[in-house]
Amino acid sequence: MNRTRWDVIVVGAGSSGAALAARLAAQDKRVLLLEAGPDYRSRDMPEVWRSPNPMRALMDPAATERLVWQGLQATRTDRQAPAPFWRGRGVGGSSAVNGQIAIRPPMADFADWARMGCSGWSPRDVLPYFARLEDDEEFGDESYHGRGGPIPIYRTPQAAWGAVDHALHEAARAAGYGWAPDVNAPGASGVSPYPINSRFGRRVTTNDAYLEPARDLGTLTVRGDALVDKVIISGGRAVGVRVLADGELTSEYADLVVLSAGTVHSPAVLLRSGVGPADRLRSLGVDVVADLPVGQGLQDHPVVFIGIPLDEASAVKSPDARHTNVCIRYTSDDPAGQENDILVMAGNQNVLAMEIAELHFGAGAFGLWVNQVYSRGSVGLVSADPTVQPEVHERMLSDERDLRRMRTATRQLMDLVRSKEVESITAFSPDRLNTALLAVLDDDAALDDYLLATAFDAQHATSTCRMGDPDEDSTVVDPACRVLGVDGLRVVDASIFPTVPRANTNLAAIMAGELIADLLD
Repeated sequence: MNRTRWDVIVVGAGSSGAALAARLAAQDKRVLLLEAGPDYRSRDMPEVWRSPNPMRALMDPAATERLVWQGLQATRTDRQAPAPFWRGRGVGGSSAVNGQIAIRPPMADFADWARMGCSGWSPRDVLPYFARLEDDEEFGDESYHGRGGPIPIYRTPQAAWGAVDHALHEAARAAGYGWAPDVNAPGASGVSPYPINSRFGRRVTTNDAYLEPARDLGTLTVRGDALVDKVIISGGRAVGVRVLADGELTSEYADLVVLSAGTVHSPAVLLRSGVGPADRLRSLGVDVVADLPVGQGLQDHPVVFIGIPLDEASAVKSPDARHTNVCIRYTSDDPAGQENDILVMAGNQNVLAMEIAELHFGAGAFGLWVNQVYSRGSVGLVSADPTVQPEVHERMLSDERDLRRMRTATRQLMDLVRSKEVESITAFSPDRLNTALLAVLDDDAALDDYLLATAFDAQHATSTCRMGDPDEDSTVVDPACRVLGVDGLRVVDASIFPTVPRANTNLAAIMAGELIADLLD
């Protein structure tokens, strides 16, 4: 029987997978890119997802049904019930539905990774790939930046900021935080404008930036609505994948299989393939191929918001107004903290408070997250059926070091919310919006309970197929992203990150695709 054998099969067309597949296709490798969600051309992306304000689409069930995984839930902390977990689905992956924030991790994160045994991922190794992927409108000529790359980097000018952006900037400067015009510059700390992956006020995804130009190469085949059930492993080697499409299972074969399905679905594919904790696999009736800690070690940034009631002059005037343009990064005084381990952000719209009747002109918010964490959760299967979503337990704030810093940072954030700079944009005292928080603010145990009950995630999930020294018990892939114990199989996405970086994860995920593409050349 004749069957196509590809050079490479890439599973998942998101931030890492799109970059990797496009770069490999440009190397004249025959690449099959399989995406569980829809495949579409850039011109066909719904305009609501191009908006500078992603909340406009995320609050629209019709918009999310197509490009966000349905039925996927997660528990954020050990005190919370499962709730919807937003992950992108379709070409572009989460780059099509995220907040468009284009922050790099500090190079110190990669120095940490190198010390953990991730050779080839030091600052000097990764910086050229961050520069190559970007087209930085303002700082592209700096030695540590890039110009002309696939991903545009734009910063909203101060004249176009929202009222809450201005209030955070002014309150932070009055409180002594410095000004850092380029948050991606080496050593940057303090108040900064958010860089975003946008051009002419419209989102640019990895589908736009990487796949669209590569579709005419003749070496790239993209298939949407193709859910990968498992990797086909024979004699200790990955030889292909089994795919569910249009209700039928088929097989595709390749010299190399790369999983880039994301922090939730890459481990799910591995587990269904027999790669994971042996006892758990046996309980699901899955034959064990390699006993590895797949799905363990999940990390994310825990988030809390403090509402700000806006007056008429400060209210958002357009549904497409950018939801945030300003952040603060600073270093906590906690012994467990590292440089820039806390991030504060402006929120020109706070959809969590919009139903309160007395908010005649809407609400904004200041939010914060612990930007460097110790807590770890898990992703696991409840069924070997590929149509059943995995079980996600983030276990945020389960490590006392994270909870302690969140507690301190929340009190500091409340001081900013109560500042005279914020008072100038409010319809009434923010205290009236935040009575539950204020009731517990001065009691450590009660505040901890509040945070565990209300903390959300930043949608920066990582570390479920951790990269590291092959001799370490926590390692799933080696520094070349090869799955231990299985030849011809790699994982390239945010799931391999040893730790969640001190930044939004999109640029780091794209960088990983770029780096490994060169490694495979």
